[in-house]
Amino acid sequence: MSSSGQTQGETTMRLGRANLDRLAPRIRRPAYDRSRITPGIVHLGLGAFHRAHQAVVIDDCLSAGANAWGIIGASLRSPDTRDALAPQDHLYTVAVRAAEGTEHRVIGALLDSVVAREKPSRLVDRMADPSTRIVSLTVTEKGYCHTPQTGDLDERHPDVVHDLNNFDAPRSAPGFIVAALARRRAQGLSPFTVLCCDNLAANGHTVQRIVTQFAALRSKDLGKWIADTVAFPCTMVDRIVPETTDADRDAVASALGLRDAWPVMTEPFTQWVVEDRFATGRPDLAAAGVELVTDVKPFELMKLRLLNASHSALAYLGYLAGYETIADTMTDPHFARLAAQVMEEAAVTLTMPSGTDLAAYRASLLKRFSNPALHHRTWQIAMDGSQKLPQRLLGAMQDRIARNMPIATHALAVAGWMRYVTALDEHGRAIDVRDPLAGELAALAREAGPVAERLAPALLGVTKVFGPLGAKQRLREAVTAALGRLYAQGARRAVETLVST
Repeated sequence: MSSSGQTQGETTMRLGRANLDRLAPRIRRPAYDRSRITPGIVHLGLGAFHRAHQAVVIDDCLSAGANAWGIIGASLRSPDTRDALAPQDHLYTVAVRAAEGTEHRVIGALLDSVVAREKPSRLVDRMADPSTRIVSLTVTEKGYCHTPQTGDLDERHPDVVHDLNNFDAPRSAPGFIVAALARRRAQGLSPFTVLCCDNLAANGHTVQRIVTQFAALRSKDLGKWIADTVAFPCTMVDRIVPETTDADRDAVASALGLRDAWPVMTEPFTQWVVEDRFATGRPDLAAAGVELVTDVKPFELMKLRLLNASHSALAYLGYLAGYETIADTMTDPHFARLAAQVMEEAAVTLTMPSGTDLAAYRASLLKRFSNPALHHRTWQIAMDGSQKLPQRLLGAMQDRIARNMPIATHALAVAGWMRYVTALDEHGRAIDVRDPLAGELAALAREAGPVAERLAPALLGVTKVFGPLGAKQRLREAVTAALGRLYAQGARRAVETLVST
């Protein structure tokens, strides 16, 4: 089915501003006059996560009267989301699924959308407009054109090379941010706040470094101005948002009595922790449930090393074991124990503010992963692993090595990634590996063959992923042994062996 959401023989009326009054009273819809809302936020990366997370918070702010904080969304490449949402006035449904049932809410915070590749200047104009006070991002880890192991700009990235030679027609998120900030500086305007909502280590600081490095390649003065004047708050975001399927669209249409071309599915839980540092104001985020803090790092590491790390372990090993979704994987008690064990072993590397109940947080994660109404595919979570491993798994492994603690559980998760990126599953069937380094990783795998003693060292030598950690003897031994067990026993048996010892 195409992103337009049209099905053969479809007769249901399309969701839109003119027919909101047709919704049943139980369906929550915008509690404000959208015609009186003006944009104050430009969001780069108009995907499902943003629409189920930050846009819902802003919708609450608009309901409370913050009329100047509407969102203009930007897809950097694909027109699919714009093409789906524009005919329905950028209204869409958030379906919150729990075992007890599903609640539906129509979100109105998104006022318009642009496709950056079609007309880059239009997006730069919008970001440079004085009314834009926040530019937020969910472009995934790979969208920052950086080296995950170091957090620095990858100056050889094709989009970076393009943008430095086409300053007013960028392709990358850093390129758009710098082009818009340069124009605001030239016009004597205050800079906007750059609000990263992706799973990067110290995401605000990392994006500040990337953007400043990019700007300095264009002009040292511009780089210094950005470093001195632009706010890059750190954040932690948390909500599970699976891909939307045709069956999801049909279910939402049945509930609404209207056809929504691109609803989003999610869980009841949501969390957003933000460093309260904004250059030109913000809406009342706290009133909408956001935790405003002075230091996000403890919460960020908690999420990366507990939720994201165990999610990745379940994704790679669960996929190899034949499980389609995380909830399916969690029905296997050995995999449920694996997730718990990843969290337990990572928890000792965290230093949390007083009053933080890590045991309760871990228990809530296991419950969320087991939600049978949320069809979060292992294949979806497995995407872009080369960008995710340093933050999710390797940091905790490095800390445990420094403390002379065992690393076998995390090593098996890393070995699961290695087995996965060979692009062949345990039955010799092709895996559709989606990763910026997929070609390089597959070439290394072909050369090494399905032999752990050759494959593990080859992949550990990819410095873009492992950096100097890949040369540590303890890590090499543990990962090689774990990969050997995966080849000898298969994922299901290897997980059972690990958690039973």
